[in-house]
This record gives sequence, C-alpha cells and structure tokens, in this order.
Amino acid sequence: MTREADAIIVGAGVIGAATAFELAKLGYKTVTVDRNHDAGTGSTGGSCAIIRVHYSTLEGSAFAYEGYFYWRDWVDYLETPDDQGLARFVDCGCLVMATEANGYLEKHKSFCRELGIPFEEWDAAHIEERLPIYSLNSFAPPKLMDDPAFGESNGGHVRSGVFFPTAGYVTDPQLSAHNLMRAAEAKGSIFRFNETVVSILRDDSRVVGVELESGELIRAPVVINVAGPASARINDMAGVTGDMTITTRPLRQEVAHVPSPPDFDFEKQGIVVSDSDIGCYIRPEHGSHILIGSEDPPCDKHDWVDDEDFNRNFTDQWTVQVHRYAQRVPSLGIPSKTRGVVELYDVTEDWIPIYDKSSLAGFYMACGTSGNQYKNAPIAGKMMAALVDYCESGQDHDVKPLQFHLPYLERNIDVGFYSRKRKINKNSSFSVLG
Repeated sequence: MTREADAIIVGAGVIGAATAFELAKLGYKTVTVDRNHDAGTGSTGGSCAIIRVHYSTLEGSAFAYEGYFYWRDWVDYLETPDDQGLARFVDCGCLVMATEANGYLEKHKSFCRELGIPFEEWDAAHIEERLPIYSLNSFAPPKLMDDPAFGESNGGHVRSGVFFPTAGYVTDPQLSAHNLMRAAEAKGSIFRFNETVVSILRDDSRVVGVELESGELIRAPVVINVAGPASARINDMAGVTGDMTITTRPLRQEVAHVPSPPDFDFEKQGIVVSDSDIGCYIRPEHGSHILIGSEDPPCDKHDWVDDEDFNRNFTDQWTVQVHRYAQRVPSLGIPSKTRGVVELYDVTEDWIPIYDKSSLAGFYMACGTSGNQYKNAPIAGKMMAALVDYCESGQDHDVKPLQFHLPYLERNIDVGFYSRKRKINKNSSFSVLG
C-alpha cells in the first residue's frame, strides 16, 4: 500500500506533534509515524516538563521566553479540546541559585534585560523565607558519594539567587503531546502508531518518502526527523550525516521521585529550583512529592547508550541525586524504594538542538532536543513549519538562513543558530541547562 502526503513527520513526541499542528495550519497534509503506541509515550513522557526562561545564550533565552506564552495560553493555542483533558501548566516560577559555576547569573540577567524577561534578585534571607526547609551551606563542587568530602560543606554559603516568575512546569508531559496531536488531527493531520521506519526513500538528490517495517511505503516530498533518541538512526538511514559538524546521540538519564519533607508540602509551597552548587534541579510533583534531576556536573558520568537497548533500572545515580538534594534539605527523607523515571535524552555535542534542513532536499531535522527543549515545543513546531515552507518555496537556508519572527517578543531570530553545520557553541552550559 502506498499513501500520499505533503510531509511525513518521524516521531510523535511533543515537538513532532507541534510540528504536525503548525504544518497543518499552513495547509500541509501530514502523516506522523511513531514506533510507540501513542503521542508523547517515548522520551517526552519521561520529561520533567519544566518551563523556564534562563539559558546560556541570548538566542536560547529568547526562544524559551517566547515558548512560555504558549504554555500560559495553552487552551487558546490549541483551539481544540481533547477527550483525555488538557495538560496543566503550573506557573510557580523558578529560582536559580547564584554560584561561581553559573557566573553568579550576570550573563543571564543581561539577557533578561535585553529581552524584557522579568526577574527578581533574592538574597539568602528571602530564599530561606520562601523555602524554610533549605540550608544554604555550600557543597560545591558537586561530588559523588564515594568522595570522602561528600556531604561536607566547603565552609561557604549560597548567598543569593535569581527568581524567574515566568516559569513553572507541566503536570503531564505525555498529555501535552496528545493535546497537540488532537489539535493537528482537527486540521487534517494523520498519526500512525506502532510503526517503525526502516528506510528513507530517495530519488537521486531528493527525499520521496519512507518505508515502514510492515513493507508499506508512504510517499511525500518532505520528511522531518523528530525522532528524539532515535534521530541519529534516522539521519543515518537518510544518508545526510556527511556535512554535519553537529551530531546527536542518546544519553541515558535518571530522575528521582521522592516525598516532600513532613513539614513542607512541596506541591503547594514549592517552586522549580536550579542549584548548580549541588548539581541538581528539582520541581514540585503531585501528591506533595519532588522530582530531582542531575544538572550534569563533571563528576556525573555520561551514559551513552543504544536507543533500543538500554538499562531501565535505577542505578547509583538515583541515590547520589537524592543525597545531593538532602544536603540542601536536611529534613528530606531518603526512601527505601526507588521511584522516578529512567529515560533517554537526544543530545548534541553542545546540548543546543539542530533545527535545520539537510544535504538531502526535502529532508529536515529537529534533533538533539531532549532535556532542555520540551518547553520550546510550540514555538519549535512553528519554526520548523516556517523553515519547511521557506525551503520548499525555493530559498537556500544554508546560504541565506531563515529569519524567524517570534510573535510574542516581536523579535526575529536567525535560524542558522541551530544549523547542523555550525561550530560547537562555546557559550553553552554543555549540560541539560542548554
């Protein structure tokens, strides 16, 4: 069987579903193919779904601040109900501890001033008033538990932080992808699940479709790789890696799920916190729980894996993350049973994604997005749709990069910033922070 479409999207995570929605709004007939059983049930479903605006680059900060408004106005953005309900954005704000590791946030504050992003500078007394369970002893640099100095203060203190009010988290990331799928379907998009792409079809120098494991061919002049941790596999199939200076590969990550201390309901009273002093980020979770992730300090080993065969059990990484956070919250109980998520990130060398065309006409990439791009999904989908439209109308994005307009910020960004052919961005945090 052969089906025809204007564009095929490989991957129905939150960015793939957003891309389908935005292309459908431009009149493209899209078919999205995913090897999982529903939208957002891959790495999207394992995301902490934190919405924040602080990035290590001006472009990243602008993109993230633009993305915030779509989550804030989620119902209006979708224009469509979902029988499963709509994902909820908790607008609780985010506190970033000012440390030597992040330059005491001077760069971030300069970006905020340029972009009009609101922020508040909190001293230690304000932090302790807002989070009375916190101890502000300094433990930097973050360590593993086999280090003799683990758990011992270095004698200093965290003296301040920056609070970003336009931040929070989405309670159900998988549902948000499902919402986007329903919005795309309402505009004519088709989604195919439990289907694995085994070949990218090409005719000389142009993509013409995909072949599924079942043998079915789907024909289209545009194919977009939004396959998350499988993105490198799809790029290899397409034969487009030859001119790429930036590549992607899957990275295994663990997020711990622990109860709040008995004297503090983190779901109701907590906020998102980024804390490079202990190498952790956290966010509230339902049922008065806390999610704890690693900010990828140098001591934490990068576990590069195969996207189809990796260990889904918790390891010592879960334990070290919880104990690091217990340094900050002495009343935190350490559960005897491990709970949380083991999933994959799709990561580039500099942790900045690829949003680009490729050397194969009609083949596009939204790759290397895991870990820090969930929050940008709506605007990333909009930008990918604009990029496809730009290139398919005859423009050469490699020679004259698309200047994409951010509607809320009333500002243009150079999409060449996300090029597959760029140099490694030395301004990156080289971590999940982006």
